[in-house]
Amino acid sequence: MYLIVGLGNPETDYANTRHNMGFKVINQLAKEYQIDMARKKFNSEYGSSIIEGKKVILVKPQTFMNASGQAVIEFVNFYKIELDKVLIVYDDMDIEPSKIRIRKSGSAGSHNGMESVVHFLKSEDFPRVRVGIGKPKDEENVIEYVIGAIPKEGKKALEEGVEKAKKAIIELLKNGIDASMNQFN
Repeated sequence: MYLIVGLGNPETDYANTRHNMGFKVINQLAKEYQIDMARKKFNSEYGSSIIEGKKVILVKPQTFMNASGQAVIEFVNFYKIELDKVLIVYDDMDIEPSKIRIRKSGSAGSHNGMESVVHFLKSEDFPRVRVGIGKPKDEENVIEYVIGAIPKEGKKALEEGVEKAKKAIIELLKNGIDASMNQFN
């Protein structure tokens, strides 16, 4: 069983921000595979189904970004999911919009949501898909950049990144993380 967690912020004010790329990827997977995300457990919205022959639980923590690890650890413990089957999807400023990166493990970097996940899992050894959002212009505040409105001209590249991340996850489920990394990194 795979736990696929998209990081984001739950309120509608944040729905269309760069910081919600993880939620957007989960929404696209749920849409493609007709997975009902209306269930609630462990401070999360979630749904479960089969994707490419693998049982999956798709999760959108409702704890707000900086406390995402609280929801993740609850699912991991309840379903007894091995860390190599816990896939975290989130935004990354160090990657250009429309690009993604898949890794088997690694540090949280400067991402507070991932820092929370690492803290609660007590490990960095779990796969992740980072969706590029790029960096703000010099004069722009980083917080405003990640949780502010996305200008119309920036939406297309971000949507491309979400679509690539969705396809990368499907490839990972179908053929493993190495195949996904080879195709999408």
